[in-house]
Amino acid sequence: MAARPTPLGGLRHVALFVRDLAACEHFYVELLGMAVEWRPDPDNVYLCSGCDNLALHTWEGESFPQPQRLDHIGFIIDRIEDVDAWFTFLKEQGVTMRKEPKTHRDGARSFYCLDPEGVLVQMIYHPPISGARFVGNV
Repeated sequence: MAARPTPLGGLRHVALFVRDLAACEHFYVELLGMAVEWRPDPDNVYLCSGCDNLALHTWEGESFPQPQRLDHIGFIIDRIEDVDAWFTFLKEQGVTMRKEPKTHRDGARSFYCLDPEGVLVQMIYHPPISGARFVGNV
């Protein structure tokens, strides 16, 4: 039996099917601050926040998979005091909020909102990985 190779570098890539690429790109780029890394064609865009990659692919089938088989995606916030500021900013931008900011028993603080396709997005300060402990954020 082969031995396990070197440790993984973490989960840093997620790909989502979307119906409205422009609305999703606006959400992730203009509101959340991700950068366009690569646009191979008009139906696909790859976004990055410095330590990850989010691919948005236009769905071209007849019936869109609803819901996507995904509970939520999360974005790390480096400072606990910024969680509420992000909540206020996104709410003022008309983003649909699902849950108010809450401090969890492990010291994390987060809230949930929806992207334009209805994907649940968690904005979270999580002590073990926030504060650029593993990778320099842009």
